[in-house]
Amino acid sequence: MDQPVVVGVDGSGASLRAVDWAADEAALRGVPLHVVYASLWERYEHAVFPEGREPASERLLTDVLAVAAAKRARARVPGLTVTTEVVPEGPVPVLRRAAHKAAALVLGSRGRGGAAELLMGSVCLAVAGRADGPVIVVRGDHDNRPGHRKGRPVVVGVPDHRADSDAVRFAFREAARRHAPVEAVRVWHRPAHEATDDPRLTGETARARRRAFEALETGLRASAEEQPDVEVRRRIVEGQARTVLLDASADAALLVVGARQPQSRFGFHLGRVTHAVLHHAACPVAVVPERF
Repeated sequence: MDQPVVVGVDGSGASLRAVDWAADEAALRGVPLHVVYASLWERYEHAVFPEGREPASERLLTDVLAVAAAKRARARVPGLTVTTEVVPEGPVPVLRRAAHKAAALVLGSRGRGGAAELLMGSVCLAVAGRADGPVIVVRGDHDNRPGHRKGRPVVVGVPDHRADSDAVRFAFREAARRHAPVEAVRVWHRPAHEATDDPRLTGETARARRRAFEALETGLRASAEEQPDVEVRRRIVEGQARTVLLDASADAALLVVGARQPQSRFGFHLGRVTHAVLHHAACPVAVVPERF
């Protein structure tokens, strides 16, 4: 059987929106959906209560939450195969393991500020930074529900001079499934010492922009050949990458960024750009491991 889409739930409204997104994603891929709830309650229960007692209300609640999420997914996509799992561990190790066997792991982000957002953000960052498969974080704003952005582009930040970027390939495949265009973004910087009124320095600006164009074309080549029916919109923008990508997310169906190697026991490297878009993007964000 093909690898399922996995969604992590915790009973919040944000995780229910993630269930909607994950159900749609599973349907697009033609694969099952697997709902995971990670809870430490059962471990605490065995430590405190003697064996043979009836399950406590909190433990029953975790089972109900997983079942309710599965019911929601089946109602959204009739005929979708949905399985559930409740694991007596903390969410980060459970979700990391689930990502290893998933076509994609989907998580919710509350995006409302305060302690709740910080807690959810810490789980999303830890999992996205250590998972060895794609992690999609569904931003929690009301206008980011699946379906509201049908036909909008899949935006991807194109890295330096790579013709085989995993993030770019992922973006093209997602766009093909959605019958949507890819908006490929490459950011460049004007030489810091350049003065616009000094004709001797205009050549450096031209070279910097040309290098950005070449990097963009190199980064798109393999994916464009693999998905020739996907419309590609090329953007070369001067500025800060995180600002440019956050602006692009306002009109995007999905924003795709890469998590760089080398990989160590601490996982992949999430740079400042990825941190920024995970916390502030106006659309769901896919973090894809880049294996150099």
